[in-house]
Amino acid sequence: MNTRSITGTGSTTGTTGRDDMAIQTNTTIKGTPRFNLLRRDQIHELVRAAFEIMGKVGFKVLHPGAREMLKKAGAVVKEDRVKVPEFIVTGCLSTAPKGWTLYNRNGERTLEVTGRNSYFGTSTASPNTKDALTGEYHPTTVADLARSARIADALENIDWVMPMGSCQDVPANAADLHEFHATATNTVKPIVFLNYTPRGTELVYEMAAEIAGGMDALREKPFLVLYPESISPMVFPEEVVARMFVAADLFMPQMMGPTIQPGATGPVTIAGGVAQALAESLMGLVICQLRRPGTPVGLGCNFGILDMRRGLMCISAPETSLGLALQAEVAQYFGLPTWGLAGSTDAKVLDAQAGAEAAFHLLAQSQAGLNLIHDVGYMDMGMACAVEMLVLGDEVIGMVKRFLRGVEISAETLAMEVIAKVGPGGNYLQEMHTCKNFRSELWQPGVFTRESYGNWVGGGSKDTAQRVREKIVHILDTHQAPALPDKTAQALQGIITRGEKELG
Repeated sequence: MNTRSITGTGSTTGTTGRDDMAIQTNTTIKGTPRFNLLRRDQIHELVRAAFEIMGKVGFKVLHPGAREMLKKAGAVVKEDRVKVPEFIVTGCLSTAPKGWTLYNRNGERTLEVTGRNSYFGTSTASPNTKDALTGEYHPTTVADLARSARIADALENIDWVMPMGSCQDVPANAADLHEFHATATNTVKPIVFLNYTPRGTELVYEMAAEIAGGMDALREKPFLVLYPESISPMVFPEEVVARMFVAADLFMPQMMGPTIQPGATGPVTIAGGVAQALAESLMGLVICQLRRPGTPVGLGCNFGILDMRRGLMCISAPETSLGLALQAEVAQYFGLPTWGLAGSTDAKVLDAQAGAEAAFHLLAQSQAGLNLIHDVGYMDMGMACAVEMLVLGDEVIGMVKRFLRGVEISAETLAMEVIAKVGPGGNYLQEMHTCKNFRSELWQPGVFTRESYGNWVGGGSKDTAQRVREKIVHILDTHQAPALPDKTAQALQGIITRGEKELG
């Protein structure tokens, strides 16, 4: 377990967490609570297993152009079955960028998607929305997506945004255009997006280029990431590959997203499921790198645990974070960005189960160093997006970020002078050291209560769900993302109108 990081001169930290003996001069020591699950030899075992799956089992690749491209590279192709030798995989790993920078809608540097940096994003793609004010579930609409993006934009600890649901009130073939538009016009934060057709993907990039000031400007400062999902076990549909090609041709970042259900779409053992997930994600990377060497690709996956008693997939079982942490550790070994799933719940209302499941996975995956942790806001096993769950998740993420920031040990933080000044029996409330440091050192809740019991009763005895709803109302009353220029807004509407005709 790696528990400390040291910056300064003359010191190193090993993977066991024990610092090598060295003379330290002018150093700052910062204790950070991170963990590693695997030894280096175990990482190698998972890598070997993934390579063997790729080379001996292979994949169904249903895109004819991709099969031909893989065959020319040296893959074994028989009808739609493709087996990829190790030399192809290692060659593609050598050309994949070891991390990327994401910008916001205004072109400002925002996220460094590399190493063990963790950033938190919303849920997405559910057919239903849980209304935060009435508690009712209803089919997701474009207005729901606009409102959720606006709330996400206001939340301090939500770092990036996905369209929070699949809207059911517009033509299905063009729904992704409406979803991207509703999101991009209501937040300035980076966006990760799903698409339903290759042409829809092209049109979304056209819209993003309008916002960024041209395709070259978008490539230079990307504010969005494509999220293609293959079908486990080991199937790459034609249209999924075509969408991957669209992003690769533009050298735009994309995060692979196969979903393993242990015992259903992957082995029931976590190690076997991780090996398969790695193989599927690596196959996505290979396809993208063969298409355009150097295109940014993340080595992501999802673990949804099949409840064998009920026949339903749950998103908050402890095995979810276990599988993601293992897969991420191998991705980190390759130096590639990773993908998490946390801040969600299988519960139907904002209750103790919802809080416990969100907190457990947010902390576990942050300590594992996953980069883009999505699905803050899912309820009901991912069948509904809920801004109340998003607001609760934002509160928990604030605690997690403070915990992961760790403790700095320096002359300032050891506070020897103020300890000597105050002495036995004194207090620190009036000391300048307290005034200078308390805001940065001590986390403050925004939703959780710290009132005395009497004050809490006097304020209406509000539970967490009530306080969350009040915060949502306050955000909707007071917050609005800056509007896009009129010319850009008109151009986006024109692309949507044209896209509906093409895709309809």
